[in-house]
This record gives sequence, C-alpha cells and structure tokens, in this order.
Amino acid sequence: MTTKVVLATHNPHKVSEFQQIVALTRPDLEVIGYDGPEPVEDGVSFAENALIKARAAAAHTGLAAFADDSGICVDVLGGSPGIFSAYWAGQKKDAAANLELLLDQLADIADPHRAAQFISTIALVTPEGAEHTVAGVWPGRLATAPAGGHGFGYDPIFIPDGQTAGDERTAAELSDEEKQSQSHRARAFEAFVPLLKTL
Repeated sequence: MTTKVVLATHNPHKVSEFQQIVALTRPDLEVIGYDGPEPVEDGVSFAENALIKARAAAAHTGLAAFADDSGICVDVLGGSPGIFSAYWAGQKKDAAANLELLLDQLADIADPHRAAQFISTIALVTPEGAEHTVAGVWPGRLATAPAGGHGFGYDPIFIPDGQTAGDERTAAELSDEEKQSQSHRARAFEAFVPLLKTL
C-alpha cells in the first residue's frame, strides 16, 4: 500500500529530485507535488521558511507534507545569498541572472576565499500538527565560470569539496547518482529518514 506525502513546492526539479531520493529508502511513499496557493515566505532562516511551506501544504491537502528550503551561502558575503538565493537578482526568480550576479560580485575574489556551502533544511508537518526540521550542508567553493549541463540554479558554479585536485567538477557536471549521494538535500534527507518512519 502506497502512502502519499506532499512536497510543498511548485518546482518540478525538486519534486523529481526528492522522488528519486525517497524511492531509495521508502519505496512505499509516493511524493506528490503541491498544487495549492504559494505562501508568503517571510521567515528569516531556512528552517522558518521550510515550516511555512510545509504548514501550508498540510493544511491545503490534509496530508503529511514536507518542504525543503535551501540556498547557497558564500563565506566572503557573510552567508549571502542564503535565504535570498532564488531572488538574488530580483523578484523574478531568474536563475541565470542570479548566477551571473553572484559571479560578478565575486569577480575579484581569489580562489582561496571563494568558500561556499549549499544548505538544505527539510521541515515535516503532519495533519495532526507535529513539526520537525533537519538540515544538511554541502561544503565547497565557487568557480569563476559556469560549467556543466546537469542540475539547476547555482550548480554550474559550485565545486563540492572532497574531489581529486586537478579533476574537480561542478555540481552541474556530476551524474545524478553522484549528486544524489552527496548533495545538501541528500545529507538533509539522511537525517530526515527517521522522521519518515513515523508516516
């Protein structure tokens, strides 16, 4: 018997990514996209915004809902773009413009000072009102130019830590399997698995 759980996003990339990750640990769970009204994300942290989205989806559907709020945090920018990652170049959520602006802001920053982390916080809200959050961090640094055709958002300029020197790839150059095993969402989801057992 399949149990449905709502992923509180209108982003098909995230739905697909989470469907693949969930299938590895809970094949009996069917992740469905959220088709309700988009809540105002007025929290000041990834956790607050994830809870806002999960609460809205649980209330709208009557099902358990989870939401991911994530972004890229650049050390030299004091942790920005952070919660503003999707809107860095304006309210249109233009991924290409966001990436271009971030690269422009870091144009004169040398490689040793280009450290960055992708952070993902997952919130789970049940119809009964139980709430939980977990987080995952994917450390790395930013490239000086985009590379790779996989992924989305800032993936083409993010070089994850832990690769062989001289053979480093951006997140957009990793295979789906590689990304799913090490990304910030994968790390957050690993901490999230025990919560899924309650559904």
